[in-house]
Amino acid sequence: MVTSRDLDRISPGDPRYGAVVGKRFNKRFAATPDYVRVARSTDEVAAAVGDAVREGSRLVVTGGGHCLEGFVSDPEVKVILDVSAMKEIAFDPERAAVVVGAGATVGEAFRALGERWGVVIPLGEQPAIGTGGHVAGGAFGFLCRQLGLAADYLHAVEVVTVNRAGRPEVVVATRDPADPNHDLWWGLTGAGGGNFGVVTRQWFRSAAAAGTEPATILPPAPPSMTTFRAEWSWADLDRAAFARICRNHGTWSERTAGAASPYASLWTLIELHRQQFGKLILRGASTAGDAAGQQFDDFLDALAEGTVAPGNLQRARHSWLEFALDPFPDMFAMPPGGVSVKVKDALLRRRLSDRQIDVAFDYLTSPDHDVMGGMLGLASYGGAINLVAPDATASAQRDAILDLACTAGWLEPRDEAKNLAWVRGFYRALFADTDGVPVPGDAYAGTFINHPDVDLVDPALNTSGVPWHALYFRGGYPRLQQVKARWDPRDVFHHALSIRAGAG
Repeated sequence: MVTSRDLDRISPGDPRYGAVVGKRFNKRFAATPDYVRVARSTDEVAAAVGDAVREGSRLVVTGGGHCLEGFVSDPEVKVILDVSAMKEIAFDPERAAVVVGAGATVGEAFRALGERWGVVIPLGEQPAIGTGGHVAGGAFGFLCRQLGLAADYLHAVEVVTVNRAGRPEVVVATRDPADPNHDLWWGLTGAGGGNFGVVTRQWFRSAAAAGTEPATILPPAPPSMTTFRAEWSWADLDRAAFARICRNHGTWSERTAGAASPYASLWTLIELHRQQFGKLILRGASTAGDAAGQQFDDFLDALAEGTVAPGNLQRARHSWLEFALDPFPDMFAMPPGGVSVKVKDALLRRRLSDRQIDVAFDYLTSPDHDVMGGMLGLASYGGAINLVAPDATASAQRDAILDLACTAGWLEPRDEAKNLAWVRGFYRALFADTDGVPVPGDAYAGTFINHPDVDLVDPALNTSGVPWHALYFRGGYPRLQQVKARWDPRDVFHHALSIRAGAG
């Protein structure tokens, strides 16, 4: 049994402190905890949690460090528990499932699954993301249209919770509806991290799998991944050309969103950058092998119909792992020292309206805004994701076709105010028909918790009267509140967008 004495308290001044505290994707936020701890086992996690509760110190967990908001890098946090050393990836014959430690990254999981058993889980796009928090928020990536969300493959999860008496407990919750802990499993299929306890291990297995061998319980890894990249120069585009490209893209997305579409194996992203950037970028990735080239041609032809065709077309074919471990290198490149970002997410049920396209053109071209790092991104969604019932997991958005992200990025602190004003104004104008946020309805499906946005809690920025949790969790929020009340009755684990056990 591990005791708290076996765990180092790493204090400011120790080089290990900076390595944990400085591990943040978004440099907009910073933390100064009293100490940090690095856990290598579930027992060590339980010991660290128990200490923090006894001390009355607010504790948060970090893995890959890719939270877009300041949930970990929060001045009120006193203890950061780093689980990134918990990298176990193995086949568990007792559960006939693959177990993945919470600290394993997306890239490490892809590599182990592919090299050992030739299988895959549809995890996220960035290889450095930690799987523990990622899967708890639903998790989508390049293969989601073909295979669904990563959370759809969660068979069981091990969690360190804190009971009403303040004692840590190690709980395993499973997909089995007869499991007395099933509600905790359900909450960890889409409510996000930092809600109910510390995820330490996750077991994965396809819900429909009948076999007991590792090569048969998860989808086979793609034999290859074919990619393309193309771009338009802003110098070649006026308002009419821009609008036609956006309409064409939206029409294509509506037409090909079904799981039975021959294009379900094609993932695409259109990056509508600020005019100062000089270009719009189009990307795609397909598992269709020899048929990928025709998919690309069909997609590019559809977008160019009646307007300017993109240029500088590049195509390449890779093995699955070659792509998964280094996808679109320029898309994920970061400047030295990192960047500050604000991302405002929305899930769309249909294409952008002509009014919204006009708004986008104005915000991307107006000389009134000196925002070099501003962008509107539209990533393909739907497909197999939408085959799952909205209440089968806590990932309730099972009717979207596109994931939209309004993004601003900047290097200097002095540029924060103008960037925040731009991205907030842009988002508010895009969704002006529903009072500035994507209220679930005919056009919108709400928002995605793995792209958290604390603005949605602020009544000055969310003037819709629709609470933040209805945007993220739709009708599932009351059930999540029950899970919270049962498994974290003392609200040990909380942040700005965590589940509230009461009415909030």
